[in-house]
Amino acid sequence: MDRKIISRRIADIQNNMRRLNSSICAMDSVDIQRYPENYETMSTEAALRAEGIACQLRNLLYASTGVPRAEYLVKAAEAHGIEVGYEEGIFRVALPRLLPKKKMRQSGIFLLDPLHAALGQYGEENPLPRFRECVVCVSHVYDHELPDWRIRDYDNQQQKQILDVIALYVMADDSGLLCDAYNTTELGDKDGTNVYIMEKNRFAGWLADREKQVKSISDF
Repeated sequence: MDRKIISRRIADIQNNMRRLNSSICAMDSVDIQRYPENYETMSTEAALRAEGIACQLRNLLYASTGVPRAEYLVKAAEAHGIEVGYEEGIFRVALPRLLPKKKMRQSGIFLLDPLHAALGQYGEENPLPRFRECVVCVSHVYDHELPDWRIRDYDNQQQKQILDVIALYVMADDSGLLCDAYNTTELGDKDGTNVYIMEKNRFAGWLADREKQVKSISDF
């Protein structure tokens, strides 16, 4: 890639970083108790801008270096803290963030490529299960130190893109006729989303054990 083009793209990234810094400063100055909606808007804008910057840097890396895309995305998955595991018939994917609101259509895309890479790498190193009739449980974990008003309705969360990616690797069919879907809310040390997939006959026992382990769990 031509050096002038690289410099222009870097300048654009630097400009977005200055805007991000301004957004973060605005977040720090707002009264969260009095203006929670303003804080939510500011934090959303800052988070989306940060994700956009990361995507710009990814694209610049792909275009200007010889680093293989697949190799980088595996490292990106590790940096994000995406975890994949299969134990005692339960397949688990841990994501480092809450699922975005439905209206934030571009936000969830940021994690899709690293998620693909993490699942692909796990499949290369371990045998993957193949579920047909199963239960998919999405556990939304909220930081217990942050206010309760952050907890959202399940209908207001964007799950399909994430579940579609996971389904490619471990599900024979993600049709509602074969899979039961459940959502639950938990409190934890930090925000995150855990996706559990299991055969239907395992669900009742898993849920009973889970209720004993977590700080808070919603009713199904």
